[in-house]
Amino acid sequence: MKIDKFVLAIVLTIGVAYFFPMFGEEEHGIPLDRIASIGISLIFFFYGLKLSLRQLVSGLKNWKLHLLIQLSTFLIFPLLVIMVYPFFQGETTESVWLAFLFLAALPSTVSSSVVMVSLAKGNMPAAIFNASISGLIGIVITPLWVGVFLQQSSVEYSLGDIYLKLLVEILLPVILGLFLQKYLGRYALKYSAYLTWFDKSVILLIIYKSFAESFMEGVFTRVKGIDLVLIGLGVGLLFFVMYALTGYLSRVLNFNREDQITAQFCGTKKSLVHGTVFSKVLFPEPIALGIMLLPLMLFHAFQILIISFIATEAAGRSRN
Repeated sequence: MKIDKFVLAIVLTIGVAYFFPMFGEEEHGIPLDRIASIGISLIFFFYGLKLSLRQLVSGLKNWKLHLLIQLSTFLIFPLLVIMVYPFFQGETTESVWLAFLFLAALPSTVSSSVVMVSLAKGNMPAAIFNASISGLIGIVITPLWVGVFLQQSSVEYSLGDIYLKLLVEILLPVILGLFLQKYLGRYALKYSAYLTWFDKSVILLIIYKSFAESFMEGVFTRVKGIDLVLIGLGVGLLFFVMYALTGYLSRVLNFNREDQITAQFCGTKKSLVHGTVFSKVLFPEPIALGIMLLPLMLFHAFQILIISFIATEAAGRSRN
């Protein structure tokens, strides 16, 4: 199997942030925060341009499949993480737990879900519908899950301010993109590959800024090597539990093979794009974004590796 190039780019970006963290400082003169904010808005503007309302409407018919995927994404995932909260005591471990809660509350990824479902011969229209609608639902649901914990802590957290920022930076660009879709939508589809490169560049910029600040503040000096191993094991365990659970529920609901593949692939994915941009909006300054993004980036690499293997195997079985 080929190693995903974007995962390698993330690793390289973290390395650059470690050796050259000074470029992330405001005093250095490069307005990375402003550039990232503009980039976030453009990402979701292009998302609106490519969002097909016709596919969304036609996809409403298979409601049991959609309900399972969205409940897996936004309810079962976070509840699994909340169940283990009593085992995370102390400032550092609570931050790690919050990073896992943030990961669990994120929407599903769009592109890789659809690609993997297509490779495994699953239900493509349902995958497109759920991957698209998940990002819109996440704008509302993800801040609620994160806010449940932060509002009980000493960190200042205002849901009203958060939703205002999400409205301005994310939701309005999506609406503008939908409004201009009939004029510019064909260009967004034509140059989709370039827009994907743009999306990834903005994500890498935010990752660099987050980790540069964390390295400058010595955040990772409080995280031991064994803790990093445990985080990696936790990411793998969370994925496999969700994969098994969505498979079991699919069989209980008597889904056919195509729908079961779609439920398991879409219901276990988490979006690095949404996670990276949401982290910039959701978390107040005292919280180290490097720690918040660490489980998500590990999960991103893990889900690509495992699902690509499973999809290839499923495609082989369907041919036979």
